[in-house]
Amino acid sequence: MDTYDQDYEFFIKNIKQKSGIDLSLYKEAQMKRRLTSLYEKRGFTNFSEFFKGISNDNNLYYEFLDRMTINVSEFYRNYKRWQVLEEMILPKLLKKNNGQLKVWSAACSTGEEPYTIAMVLSNLVPLSKVKIIATDIDENVIARAKIGVYPERSLNEVPLEMKKKYFSQEGTNYKVSEEIMKAVQFKKQNLLADPFESQFDLIVCRNVLIYFTEEAKELLYKKFSDALKQDGVFFVGSTEQIFNSERFNLASIETFFYQKK
Repeated sequence: MDTYDQDYEFFIKNIKQKSGIDLSLYKEAQMKRRLTSLYEKRGFTNFSEFFKGISNDNNLYYEFLDRMTINVSEFYRNYKRWQVLEEMILPKLLKKNNGQLKVWSAACSTGEEPYTIAMVLSNLVPLSKVKIIATDIDENVIARAKIGVYPERSLNEVPLEMKKKYFSQEGTNYKVSEEIMKAVQFKKQNLLADPFESQFDLIVCRNVLIYFTEEAKELLYKKFSDALKQDGVFFVGSTEQIFNSERFNLASIETFFYQKK
């Protein structure tokens, strides 16, 4: 192993200890290229120096995180749908369940979705009563979600009062408040292979099912429906309308919201 490779191995080990992210799970040549170009741009000559820099400078650390994860998610994505959730769906669910809800954000990616759910719920109940389970198949995006720091572009649709209340600015990035982070419990899960928990009042799975085959979608709709309580609600993405939803004991109650019958 040459010095450059040893240097990268050392970097992988230290980053895993620091962040929980395992760079060895990414394509090596591609990741090395991406990170080498970043450290050279920032004036470092090798990975060891770069790691020291990351350890001493939070902004550099966040820039590294942004570079190594392809972040396509954002808070309050399709804002009007979140308004419907807050104003029409959640009040009914909360009333029916005495203010306590079991909520699941499935395929949560880097955490924007479950943290958005927590913010929306915070307008309706004390956050101490809120517990959201958030799952993803990728341990690295879960590790990133637990750090809770995002570039400004991820906050494009966040209402100003929420931005002031639940984010603190760190350089060009924003950190989610501890209060919101505590409301979310992250777990690794393979939607197709692993069993689901049950008795959920709300399941949110948005902009994920489009990547599955029709056969896999059918399986997942059945599993999601079984995981909901009677009258529980399934919230899907803006390109994911469920046709013939009654086959899965689901009825459309608003656009992209389905209730279990």
